Amino acid sequence: MLSGIQHIAFCERQYALIYIEQHWNENRFTAEGKILHERVDDFMKSESRGDVQFIRAVPLVSFQLGLYGKSDLVELHKTADEENAITIPGKLGFWNLIPIEYKRGVPKPTNCDILQLCAQAMCLEEMNQVHIPEGFMYYGMPHKRYQVSLDHNLRQEVREASLRMHDLFVRGHTPNPVYKKHCHSCSLFDICLPRSIEKGKDVIGYLENNLINSLE
Repeated sequence: MLSGIQHIAFCERQYALIYIEQHWNENRFTAEGKILHERVDDFMKSESRGDVQFIRAVPLVSFQLGLYGKSDLVELHKTADEENAITIPGKLGFWNLIPIEYKRGVPKPTNCDILQLCAQAMCLEEMNQVHIPEGFMYYGMPHKRYQVSLDHNLRQEVREASLRMHDLFVRGHTPNPVYKKHCHSCSLFDICLPRSIEKGKDVIGYLENNLINSLE
């Protein structure tokens, strides 16, 4: 799923716990994020304001990346330039595609949210045979959206994250935890146990070191 890009960029173990082991646990942050997205989806699926069209919950797919999902919002801006634009049935002229991703809270210090936006743009590009140079992140705390340039480096990060997702998923592998300060904001903190499970230890090692030795 395309949403996995944000999770694996935030934490590979979080990605594996959610998408491979099928764990999920709500906390205040995930609940607020869910409410924000529901509010976005509660509006009409499409509407227009002059030379701007708004389409919500847009299905997305990229066969090159092996991803599928949906965009919170895609804005279509009317343009006189036919290049990198699409046509809309029943509408005159040409339209540029601009993806918008909604997140709760404030902008993060890492690229994890931006990579999800970039992945959405790359899906739209493949589906419509256009180039999308920019998108926007909207954050619920400042009630503000930020323009994002979808440059080569971001696109390469998306490709690498996608390959890593497929690798972990195919192998069914959950990486060991790496405890960091941001772990406390994760809803899977009590499932992951980043401070309790030391790097490099596994179940077999635990049995050998504790149970088997105690029987000798």
